[in-house]
Amino acid sequence: MVSLKAIITDHPHEIAAAKAVIFPGVGSFNYAAAVLRDKQLAKALLEVIADGKPFLGICLGMQLLFSQSEEADKIEEPAEGLKVITGEVKRFPATLRVPHVGWNKVNPVSNHPLFEGLTDGAYFYFTHSYYVKPEDNRHTLALTNYGFSFTSAVISNNLFGVQFHPEKSGPAGLRLLSNFGKIIADQD
Repeated sequence: MVSLKAIITDHPHEIAAAKAVIFPGVGSFNYAAAVLRDKQLAKALLEVIADGKPFLGICLGMQLLFSQSEEADKIEEPAEGLKVITGEVKRFPATLRVPHVGWNKVNPVSNHPLFEGLTDGAYFYFTHSYYVKPEDNRHTLALTNYGFSFTSAVISNNLFGVQFHPEKSGPAGLRLLSNFGKIIADQD
């Protein structure tokens, strides 16, 4: 297991200077996007991503990487994200129980170091009402089925995002976070 020094911060200069970023998120897309803009955090996050530093978005932290979301105060106007990955964040259809809460299988679409040592169909913990829909399927790193197959992990160079919560997913989640640590260590 890789040992890393972590800091929790909302200071743009600390984020921009970081060796890597884990960007968690819980809550409303448009409120979080507004906070990122107001606190000058969006610029720092985009700088980390542009510099090719390892980046892991978790749940809303992944959704905010997309162009826009249906989750908005004004339904007729989609909320804008960081636009790192072209695509949108969509609400699960009314035919499904929302939010999607509990354990579900994650199926990587290819071998990748982020999922090293995990079995195909490993269980992770989810709690969300919206899912990402990348415009380009090359950004899909893993799929999950909840009434239909949706993207549950994304990739773009050294940027990764997961819809599930690895921090709440027991041994599988710890393994994924350890794998992300190895990706960081390999950057040295």
